[in-house]
Amino acid sequence: MTGKDPASRREAADARLQAAAAAAAAPADADLLRLVHELQVHKIELEMQNAELRESRAEREAALARYTELYDFAPVGYLTLTTDGLIAEINLTGATLLGVPRRDLLLQRFTAFVAPGDRERWAGFLASVRTQDGKSNTELALRRADGTEFHALLDCIRHRVGADPTVNPGVASPLEVIMALTDISVRKGIEALLVEAITAAQKANRAKTDFLSSMSHELRTPLNAILGFAQLMESATPPPTAAQQRDLGRILKAGWYLLELINEILDLALIESGKAMLSQEPVALVDVMLECRAMVEPQAQKRGIAMTFPLRDSAWFVNADRTRLKQVLINLLFNAVKYNRPDGTVVVECRPAAADTLRISVRDSGAGLSEEQLGQLFQPFNRLGKEAGAEEGTGIGLVVTKRLVELMGGSIGVNSVVGVGTEFWVELRLTSAPVFAPVDAAAALPQVAEGALAGTLLYVEDNPANLELVEQLVARRPELNLLSAADGKLGMEFALAYQPQVIVMDINLPDISGLEVMQSLRADPSTAHIPIIALSANALPDDIAQALQAGFFRYLTKPIKIEEFMEALDTAFKFAATRSGSNTDHA
Repeated sequence: MTGKDPASRREAADARLQAAAAAAAAPADADLLRLVHELQVHKIELEMQNAELRESRAEREAALARYTELYDFAPVGYLTLTTDGLIAEINLTGATLLGVPRRDLLLQRFTAFVAPGDRERWAGFLASVRTQDGKSNTELALRRADGTEFHALLDCIRHRVGADPTVNPGVASPLEVIMALTDISVRKGIEALLVEAITAAQKANRAKTDFLSSMSHELRTPLNAILGFAQLMESATPPPTAAQQRDLGRILKAGWYLLELINEILDLALIESGKAMLSQEPVALVDVMLECRAMVEPQAQKRGIAMTFPLRDSAWFVNADRTRLKQVLINLLFNAVKYNRPDGTVVVECRPAAADTLRISVRDSGAGLSEEQLGQLFQPFNRLGKEAGAEEGTGIGLVVTKRLVELMGGSIGVNSVVGVGTEFWVELRLTSAPVFAPVDAAAALPQVAEGALAGTLLYVEDNPANLELVEQLVARRPELNLLSAADGKLGMEFALAYQPQVIVMDINLPDISGLEVMQSLRADPSTAHIPIIALSANALPDDIAQALQAGFFRYLTKPIKIEEFMEALDTAFKFAATRSGSNTDHA
């Protein structure tokens, strides 16, 4: 009975009722009436079961329809591939992505829709999916039926059909690959645009740095003549008149200020392009403070400004780049002097701060800054309303200062009260003093003979003004004989022929670079011993580091500072004398 379908059950129930009705025509008894009642109850139960079956079938059909709709119109393509890579099943989204009606895709090879350049990679990927558990994915270029290509992400997993060992024990079930296919063309396009934008930005940064480097060189070259000859006139014999001295002072002040602006712009460009190179090391703060005081205090005294420096505690070492730390402090100190009131004060203090840091503060008694001005303080080219004031500046210095402090792992801030003054502070990480191995100082330093400055100086330079400037400087040293060469090849010929004691070399020469000339002279045993001083308008740190690493004795940047130039010549000639003596002894 239980094995029959609902229609058969209904027929059987009706037959029983008819039989019961026929029996009821005879004299009724209790058993017969009970049987009729049971049959009626059973009929009702069957009708209820039929209703439940109809409802369950409708729910299954609705769920199947929902599943089919979700499968077909999913936002990604779903495919089932046979073990041979044939398309066994695909949803409507997948068929739309491939540009072929679904019925025409069945049993087609999926490889036919892979772009030719990616087919080998697809074959290797499919082979790996068949042999490993878990999900695998790859990105491929696919080609639609109309020939257009798109980028796709393929998420795949292997599956065994009917994997039930009780059905066919010992027989492996066939494999199939289930794949989710996602169109990632938009993402790839955005990534390509981002790469293009990054490449363009990097190219623009390089172009900006190259431009600034070139402009720095082009500006320094005429400045070299302006400042060089102005220094010559200022130190001439007989000395200039008072009026001439005043005019020369104005020329020199404007020239050095222009050079400062060039340096600040170059510094900012290097920092923003990520090319600013720092060398972090333990730096004795007291030593840096002494150097800063020697540079800034004379300027403060001219304005009647008293300066107080913390020189009592010499035990503090901070982790910093010594040169850049000095640049930061000098900028803050010069600002404190520049924007102070007459007969004001500048107080420098150092004290430990939180988390093993040291705070260095520079406090002035100037006019102070408003809240609005403080909010604009570290913006490039913002002079806080002082554009028409008496003090010169571009507003770059504080921006460079802030970024240098941050590059050294520190922080910078400011407190100010209008009418009272301003305090700038810098916090840097404290560190322990460096430990040096003992050295023989006498052996480490070259033994320079007194009065060794004499001999021949070769200057390789193509700019006539620069050449004339050095000629006039060397003329003040009658013990020196000056030779000049206008290009690199002639410079090498003169060095080989005349064997000068010292060579001063420009870097940008019309034929070959000064760096190449220096390397050629270093490679020749007859000139390898000659100290060569680079004198160039190339002032980028990378240029300087590369030249010194290549073997230049010193690197001086234009414009020439007469004292620095003459000191470098003295050192080079004395060094040449010691090398000449050692070579003679050895011979």
